[in-house]
Amino acid sequence: MSQQVASAQKFQVFSRGLALALSLGLSLAGAQNARQSTLVIGGDFSDLITLDPGVSYEFSGSLVAGNLYDTLVIYEGNDLKTLKPRLASSWTVTPTATGSRITFKLRDAKFSTGRPVTAADVIYSLTRVIALKTPSSFLLTDVANITAKSLSAPDARTVVMDIPKTANPNIVLALLTFNVGGVIDSTEAKAHEVKGDFGTAWLKDHSAGSGPFMLNRWDRSAQVALDVNPNAFRKSPNIKRVILRYMLESSAQQSSLNSGEIDVAWDYTPDAFKAAQSNPKLKTLKTDTFQLQYLGMNSSKGSPFEDPRVREAVRYALDQDGMIDSLLQGLGRKTQTIIPIGLAGSDPKIYYPYNLAKAKALLAAAGKPNGFSVDFLVSTGSCAGGVPCQDLAAKVQSDLAKIGIKANIRQMVNSELLTVYRAQKAELIQVAWSPDYPDADGNGTPLSDYAAKSLAWRNSWNNAAASKLAQSAAVETNSTKRLAQYGQLTALLAKEGPFAVLFQPYKPIVLQAGISGFNRNANGDVQFEKISKK
Repeated sequence: MSQQVASAQKFQVFSRGLALALSLGLSLAGAQNARQSTLVIGGDFSDLITLDPGVSYEFSGSLVAGNLYDTLVIYEGNDLKTLKPRLASSWTVTPTATGSRITFKLRDAKFSTGRPVTAADVIYSLTRVIALKTPSSFLLTDVANITAKSLSAPDARTVVMDIPKTANPNIVLALLTFNVGGVIDSTEAKAHEVKGDFGTAWLKDHSAGSGPFMLNRWDRSAQVALDVNPNAFRKSPNIKRVILRYMLESSAQQSSLNSGEIDVAWDYTPDAFKAAQSNPKLKTLKTDTFQLQYLGMNSSKGSPFEDPRVREAVRYALDQDGMIDSLLQGLGRKTQTIIPIGLAGSDPKIYYPYNLAKAKALLAAAGKPNGFSVDFLVSTGSCAGGVPCQDLAAKVQSDLAKIGIKANIRQMVNSELLTVYRAQKAELIQVAWSPDYPDADGNGTPLSDYAAKSLAWRNSWNNAAASKLAQSAAVETNSTKRLAQYGQLTALLAKEGPFAVLFQPYKPIVLQAGISGFNRNANGDVQFEKISKK
C-alpha cells in the first residue's frame, strides 16, 4: 500500500469518527478525541426489537440490556457456575412451610437518573414483566412460579421473594441473571406510562437502568449508541461510548475492521476468520457458546409436520457433518439434542445418523412418498458460527430435496422473522436459540413445555410427557435423579420433538490488536466497561 493511499484511508476513518461524534452531540474539540474512547462494534443486530429488559428476548437485546441494566445476581465472565452479587450485596435461601424464601440485601447503587436503587424498584421491575406477559414472562410465572404477591419489601434495602415447592430456588436465582431480572427506575418508567403500559413504549428506545452505560440513541437498522453512565458503580475507565453498528454482511465488517472504522467485528465468516488468524494487526477469538442452530417444524393440525415420522425423516436427511466440515470449517460441534454441550444434562448420543434411505422410508410410512412443498423462513445476514444464513439454508434445502421435500426459501430480517415465529406462523424455520441462563432448564422448559409459550408453543407441539418431565427436572434437587430425567427428556425430543438441531457453534469474533479486556462468555454476555483501547 502506498503512503498516499494509507494516508487517505486514515483520513477517511478519522472523518467518519468525527462525523459520528458530532452527530451524537459532541463539540468539535471533543469530537477530535472521541474515537479513542469510543468502541465501535460492527455486526448483524437486526434481531433488535426493543431495548426494554422486561420485554427483549433476542440475542442483541440481551447483549445491550446487560450493559444498561443491573440484575440482583450475575454470573461473571466465563464462570457460569458461581453466582456473584450485583445489585444484591448478599442473599439467603431459607425453607418455608410452602416452599422457599429468598431474601436479598441491596447494595448502595444509583440509576442513570441519579435516583437510588430501592427494593420498590426491584419489585416494580419484576411485577411489570408478570403483568405485561412478555416473551420472557414464563421465566417468572412458569419457572419461578411467582406472582406479584410473592414479592415484598420489609425496607428500602431488602427484597423478599417467596417461591412455592413447585419451583427450585437455585433455578430462580439463575434465571434472575437474565435481562428479565434487569432492574428499572420505577419512577422514570411510571412517568412515561401510556394507558397502563408500564412505560413499555418509552423503554423500547430509552433506558432507565443502573448499568455502566445508558442509551444515547437507537437509529433502527443503523446503530445503537450507548454513553457511559456517570452514576454507575460498575465504572468504565477507558471506554466512554459504545456504538453497535448494523453491518449484516461479513464482507462489510471485514473491510471496516481492516480500515479501522470499527474495533470489533461480530460476524466473520469461517473463511475470513481463518485468514484473520494470520494478520498481526488483528486478534481472533473463537468463543464458546450454548447456542443451538436448529430447524423448527410447525406441528399444527394439517401441517405436513403434524406426523412425527415426517419430523424424524427431516432429522435423518440432514448432513450435519457436511455443514460443520464445509460451511463452518470446524467452528461448530455435532449435537442432536436440546441441551447444549457444556451444561449438565447434555446428551452426546447420535440419535439420527445421516441416512437418506431411512428418511425416505419414514416419509412413505407417513403417506408422503413423493415428499411435499413447504415455505422455509430464513434470516438475512449471519447465522450461528458466522455462516451466511443464505448459505446454510441452501445446504438444508439441498439435503431436504434429496428426499422429495421442496423447501421454498423466504428470507427476512431477524426482527420480522421472529415476529412471524412467535405468532406460530412459521411452517419451517431456520433459527438459533441459547438458554436464558446456564442451566439445563434454560432449554428444557422452553423447548419441551407447551404451557411455557416459548419454542414448543411456537412450533405447535404439545406433548404431555415432555411437559411433565421438564417440570419435574426443573425442581429436582438431587443431581443424579435430575440427570436421569433430562436423559429421558432429551431422548423423547430427539425422537418426537419439533426440532432438528443442525450444530452447536463457536462464535468467531475479530478485534483490532489494540483492544484488550474483551470477553464474550458462552452465555453471550460482554461487559463493555472492562474493555480498553490503545
